[in-house]
Amino acid sequence: MAGRLTGSATEVAVAVALAGARASGRFTLGQTHDMNVTPFVDVMLVLLIIFMVAAPLATTAIKLDLPPARPTLSHRPSPVYISITRDGQLFVTGAGGDATATLDSLGGRLFADFGGPPSDREEVFIRADQHVSYGVFMSVVNRLQADGYYKVALVGEEARS
Repeated sequence: MAGRLTGSATEVAVAVALAGARASGRFTLGQTHDMNVTPFVDVMLVLLIIFMVAAPLATTAIKLDLPPARPTLSHRPSPVYISITRDGQLFVTGAGGDATATLDSLGGRLFADFGGPPSDREEVFIRADQHVSYGVFMSVVNRLQADGYYKVALVGEEARS
């Protein structure tokens, strides 16, 4: 007997339902929960090729004659300190020792301390009392710039804890 079915009634019903759905073209598959990474890989490969082609174009070749990386020993002059007191008096501390100065004599005093005209190596440090008026302080800074001293630094007091 060909075509004899064995099994429970529910198994037979499911088999008949699936066979009928497949025969009529109504058989549907369930949703797939896997991510399709093929488009992602395609985009990444295209970007990789673009960057590989564009990277050599981004570098520029500039011919430079660079000096060797040897440190040079240069004579660095000692800094000069200008102290401004509360009442506006100026004191200059440098190679020539401590001395009082005025705005008019400040350039000559720095000339003597540095041993020549101003260059880009001289450092002038200003110490000022916290109660010095802004106008007095700026007149000293302006006088230094007028005399050619542009490397000016401010000295502050360390905070005590």
